[in-house]
Amino acid sequence: MSLEYCYPLQEGEMLHAEHEEWPLFDVTIHGSDTERVKLAKRLVCSVKHLPLRLKIHYEKDAMKSIEKGVAKDPTLEWQGKILADGLVSAEELTQIFERLIEDER
Repeated sequence: MSLEYCYPLQEGEMLHAEHEEWPLFDVTIHGSDTERVKLAKRLVCSVKHLPLRLKIHYEKDAMKSIEKGVAKDPTLEWQGKILADGLVSAEELTQIFERLIEDER
């Protein structure tokens, strides 16, 4: 895979949208502008080789994030569950999504 996929998805953009047979993970990244972008880019790079579709939403409202239980900047959320607190490693993100794919089967 080429490095062109290592960029933060725009709101509403989907990674691997052409693969409708793959599970869709519609996630939210909470946090400040800089930290959200760092996590989004790392996330795309971490999962681009996996058989999944990824859609990212960005939550900029700190109060909404706090109400959802977010305590660190940035935080990755999926279906109301916090998947990652802080700027976690690419390896950890890959492992999280490998487990989620396995659970979806």
